[in-house]
Amino acid sequence: MPEWTVGASRPVEIDLLVFDRFSNLCLANAIEPMRAANTFAGRDAYRWRFVTIDGAPVTSSSGLRMMPDAAASPRAVDYLFVLASYAPERLDTPATRRALRAAAGRAGVVAGLDTGPWLLAAAGLLDGRRATVHWDALESFAERFPRVEALRARVVSDGRRLTCAGAMSAYEMALALVRAHLGEAPALEIEGLFLARERRDADGAPPAGLVGRALALMRDNLEAPLPIELLARRLGCQRRTLDRRFHAELGAAPGRVYRHLRLSAARQMAEACASPVSEIALRCGYADPAALARAFRARYGESISALRR
Repeated sequence: MPEWTVGASRPVEIDLLVFDRFSNLCLANAIEPMRAANTFAGRDAYRWRFVTIDGAPVTSSSGLRMMPDAAASPRAVDYLFVLASYAPERLDTPATRRALRAAAGRAGVVAGLDTGPWLLAAAGLLDGRRATVHWDALESFAERFPRVEALRARVVSDGRRLTCAGAMSAYEMALALVRAHLGEAPALEIEGLFLARERRDADGAPPAGLVGRALALMRDNLEAPLPIELLARRLGCQRRTLDRRFHAELGAAPGRVYRHLRLSAARQMAEACASPVSEIALRCGYADPAALARAFRARYGESISALRR
């Protein structure tokens, strides 16, 4: 069963090994959910540094120049992210293979992003494992590395190896890590921050699944929260069915999740605008500003005014 929240632990340490012509979008999708997780947690749940093979700057596929924090070197980290993009075969040098093997030996989990799995496979780090790669390179990847079981999947986890197929799947991978490390609660906050509301299909249809539809209804009714019984009726199910599904998928009751979404919205409003607490309270379903203040402090450990400072 998923956990709604996971107790505080030491920061998760990550090295991001970035190669020339990397994808800005893939890099941002991998790291921004963790940056947001730090914000919501009020602490460094994640710490990372950017490295390159030789410590020299690299340039993204769109021309953005990145100055790394250091050259790649073996150091104990929880995760080593390897991000490459166009023409990974040109990056596959003896020096790259040696650096990857050395760094992987000190990393808890090695993750290949975009065409990063190509370089991991070339270094022998995916032998006997299942993996994916950017789908444009999947066929040639499968032919070049017969010891790797190549899958047309968005994210593949196999023991201490993690691979994802590109920018959108990098976001999914990062969000899954937040869920594993911190729980479902911060993952919901991150989804609200980056997606505004639950994902909808291209034609505007509401999200599939009872929990997904319930979350969409909750986010559409923050100012005047729906009683859970009424929420269940609108979804065409019984209250106990809704309770059971929320516990199974999120590890918490619908009422607790609803309060979480309202407080998350209050925090975003407090950070984004100078509206008085009384207005924020009304927009988030609290008739009494003092009630919001108490709930906010209990949740975030500080007042709205302290957060704004």
